[in-house]
Amino acid sequence: MNKALVFLDHENGTIKKSSLEIFSSLKGCEIAALACGPSAAKAAQSLEGLNIKTLYVYEGSTAPSSELALQSLFEASKAFEANLILASNSVMARESFPSLAVKIGGALATDVTEVSVQTGEVTARRPFFSGKCSAQVNFKKPVKLFLLRPNQLPQPTPSGSETPPVQPLSLTPNERVKVKEVVSGSGKQADLTEASKIISGGRGLKAPENFKKLEELAEILGATVGASRAVVDEGWVPHSIQVGQTGKTVAPNLYIACGISGQIQHLAGMSSSKVIVAINSNPEAPIFKKATYGVVADFFQLFDPLKEELKKVL
Repeated sequence: MNKALVFLDHENGTIKKSSLEIFSSLKGCEIAALACGPSAAKAAQSLEGLNIKTLYVYEGSTAPSSELALQSLFEASKAFEANLILASNSVMARESFPSLAVKIGGALATDVTEVSVQTGEVTARRPFFSGKCSAQVNFKKPVKLFLLRPNQLPQPTPSGSETPPVQPLSLTPNERVKVKEVVSGSGKQADLTEASKIISGGRGLKAPENFKKLEELAEILGATVGASRAVVDEGWVPHSIQVGQTGKTVAPNLYIACGISGQIQHLAGMSSSKVIVAINSNPEAPIFKKATYGVVADFFQLFDPLKEELKKVL
């Protein structure tokens, strides 16, 4: 039987949706999980009914660095004798998993959109060439590591009411870089990679102050605001909300692109969205080739009637 260890992203013990998704791919596996940081033990409550054998925790007094995450992953994988190690494609996981793969002699695939676990065989699907094609990935190494793209898998269905037993990890921290403080942003929006609805703007919005119009629509929709690289490079909005190959890869249920032409770098970051709505005044814009619904119109002429209609139905 495959033994899977899942590295959990959490905030104050509440596990992020992108981490919970992973468990839906692990049927037939013996499962353990690992949570690091303050209140990590509280994560057990979110794992109720998921048939997890053990929750390994390393709490500490502040958020862990990638080095501490690496140490925790190494110790937990050794204790559990895991041959399969998975995590959401988060910043922490991207920093620690390559080093972990080298340390344990395993093989790593990142930005995975699907994992299939069969008796004695584990395969994954990974997009290539900006999402133009995908490949099935398999490794001969005894330990396989996968980082999964968020919002690609269904949420798991609990099959009981038991919470996993908590097993603290005894570590001697060996950090060259220490996290002294974590300051949360003031925004109320969900993180782009976690958002189920995203409304993004590009050069077609004409000026940075017009992103306030997107924020108005986002508030009505319960969505998160994103942006294309063009406007980030212009300094209109911060890089933290950039969607695309050099920004964040997203896969929400609804993606609305306003004034975005749809260059391949942007499409690579959002083409996995379930429903794509494109609003652009250029009928030849590449975004329309990917759109589920396309509106050829000037965003500013469409804004007021769109806002009023959304208020009526939401």
